[in-house]
Amino acid sequence: MALYDLSNPLDAQNFKIRCNALYQKGCIVELTEKKQQRTTQQNRYLHAALGYFGALTGNTLDYVKRYYFKAHCNAELFIITKDDPLLGTVKTLRSSAALTTEEMTLAIERFRNWAALEAEIYIPSPEEHRLVQMMEIEASRAKQYL
Repeated sequence: MALYDLSNPLDAQNFKIRCNALYQKGCIVELTEKKQQRTTQQNRYLHAALGYFGALTGNTLDYVKRYYFKAHCNAELFIITKDDPLLGTVKTLRSSAALTTEEMTLAIERFRNWAALEAEIYIPSPEEHRLVQMMEIEASRAKQYL
């Protein structure tokens, strides 16, 4: 499977050639768009923030992620409806890995704002490096208990 960056003129031309060749053969093909995923820095920051929040509230990271971060603060980004052959139409949570960098930034900002306003817990911004380190330390200390 080859990946093509269609914003690159050389890749775009190679894609057209390959696509036309497969079209001429009458092949069965799969075409998917690869969206920019969140960064590893965002992922690390998110887990530190969720772990820190969990440490202060006595909840597990999984509980905080599922119920506060996804279902409560970011329902429109995470709650999806799907058809299950046995249960019919069900609502479920989509993976945060499916979010783009921009969507993840928005989701984290919503969670930080909610935590400050509703739970009265300050979660430092990613730019507050020393406070983020302290948050990571606190979350790792509580990990064995939650």
